[in-house]
Amino acid sequence: MSRKKERDRTEEGKGGTRGPERAGRGGRLRRAAAVAAGLVLVAGLVAVALLAWNPGAGGSPSGPKTAAIVDQLNLTAPNPDFVTAATKLLEKGGYSVDYYSGEDVTVDFYRSLPERDYDFVVLRAHSGLYRGIGPGGDGESGDTLLALFTNEAYDQYKYFEDQDAGNIGKAFYREGGEELFAIGQGFVASSMRGRFDNTTIVMMGCDGLGSTRTAEAFIAKGAKAFVSWSQQVSASFTDAATERLLQKMLIEGLSTSDAVEQTAAEVGADPVYGAELRFLESGD
Repeated sequence: MSRKKERDRTEEGKGGTRGPERAGRGGRLRRAAAVAAGLVLVAGLVAVALLAWNPGAGGSPSGPKTAAIVDQLNLTAPNPDFVTAATKLLEKGGYSVDYYSGEDVTVDFYRSLPERDYDFVVLRAHSGLYRGIGPGGDGESGDTLLALFTNEAYDQYKYFEDQDAGNIGKAFYREGGEELFAIGQGFVASSMRGRFDNTTIVMMGCDGLGSTRTAEAFIAKGAKAFVSWSQQVSASFTDAATERLLQKMLIEGLSTSDAVEQTAAEVGADPVYGAELRFLESGD
C-alpha cells in the first residue's frame, strides 16, 4: 500500500467519532444541554477538518509527491551515476523517491505498480517490439506491440492465465540467452491492479513509442504522459538524455511537450541506432 493511502487510512482512523448518546429521562433541560454539546462537538470537528484541508495550514492533505526509479537494467547495464543524478533531480523537484533495483522487477511488481500510487515513474528497463498473437490475446495478429522486460526467470507453468491470454511471455536479450518474463500491452490493460493517478511515466528503454499501443494502455490506465523512444536506443544515450529531460521537467518547470521538444533538439537522435525522443499525453 502507498504511503499516501496509508496516511489517508490513518487520518480516517484518527478522525472517527462516536455519535452523541441518547438523552435520558432528566427532562428538557438535560436534552437541550446534550444537543448544545453535540453542536459544539460538531462545530469543533468542522473547524479541525477545515484546518486540515486548508492549503495554507501546512500543505496538501495527500502529502508530498512521490516518484519511483525502476532500474531493471541495473543487472545488465548498471549506471549508479545516473541513479544518483535522477534521484537528486526528483528530490529537488519536490518528490520523495523510491528506488527499485533489478532483482525487484518481477511480473508481480509490474502488476502492483498503479496501486503504489506514484506521481512520477522512471522506467529504466529493457524493452522491445513483438507481434500480437491474435484474437483473445495481446492485440490482433500481426500488430506491433511493446514488451517490457522483467528480471524474473521464465517458467511456462507460472502465471498461467496471463500467459494463456498473451499478456505476458518469454523474452531474451540475445538468441540462446536466459529467458525472462516480459509484460505486454494486454498486461497493462487488464492485469495491472488499480489505476495510475495522472502519473508521468518516462520509459527509457528501446522502442517505447515505436508502437503506441502499450503507451496508450498506460494512458488508459490513468497515466498523464508517457515519454519514450521511437526505436532501439543505447543505454548510455538514454541515460544522458533522460537526465537532461528530468532537469527540464523538474527544475526548469517545463511542460512535458516543451521538455521533450527541447531535450530532443539538444541531444538529437541516438548516434548508434537513430532513436528520437517522443511523448504521448492524455487528452484530459
